[in-house]
Amino acid sequence: MPVRGIRGATTAETNTAEAIVEATGELLAELVRINELDRDEVCFAYFTTTLDLDAEFPALAARRMGWTTVPLLCGNDMVVPGPNPRSVGRCIRILLLYNTDRAQSEMRSAYLRGAQAIRADLDRQAGELNP
Repeated sequence: MPVRGIRGATTAETNTAEAIVEATGELLAELVRINELDRDEVCFAYFTTTLDLDAEFPALAARRMGWTTVPLLCGNDMVVPGPNPRSVGRCIRILLLYNTDRAQSEMRSAYLRGAQAIRADLDRQAGELNP
């Protein structure tokens, strides 16, 4: 069975454990909803945060959702010198790897809250590229 990647991002209101877990949980719930994901077919989730978020691991939200057997990893985003028009603060990103027979083109991304600026080229309703 092929493995497909699903991307998403959101922002936390503040650098607190509660805000990080809440924002991450909202993002995960949206990715599950729009992709009709089965938790047993999620093979890996990698979370990154901007350097201004360090009060909690975003992966805690996945554990609270019952993802107890899914391998999870957290890290920090790279800081690239110079202006970056798609850079947003207090940002949580995720890359999910998912076992499915569906095509990669059928996988939907979700960019919520302030992270919508990262992928302005996506249709917000469908999570797909605008033509």
